[in-house]
Amino acid sequence: MQESWEFILAENKIEQCSENFIRSILEKNKKELGIFLSYYYKREGAVAENVILDGSIDFISKFTGKFTVEFDLVHFNACLNIHDQKKEKMDLNFEIKQENSSLQLKGPYWPEREMDDI
Repeated sequence: MQESWEFILAENKIEQCSENFIRSILEKNKKELGIFLSYYYKREGAVAENVILDGSIDFISKFTGKFTVEFDLVHFNACLNIHDQKKEKMDLNFEIKQENSSLQLKGPYWPEREMDDI
């Protein structure tokens, strides 16, 4: 599985893509970013919270690059009296799409386990 998420930008045409520009988008959409990261941990029953950018952004081209985010991974189940929290990191790739003024994020590829043969 490889998850992706798209943030629609207020700007009509993006001429310059800078580290501060990407940071501001991620900060404004912190909750949505947590939802996106939570898709990777849904089988564990965990959610991602308090997402922050860890380090700097590596630009591959003018409108593409990658960065690492750090977040709290929270496992909560009231019936089993579980409330665990730990820090996690994940590398994300991004692309600014000028044609529809959006920032597209792609997470890592995590292969899904197929059913076992009997």
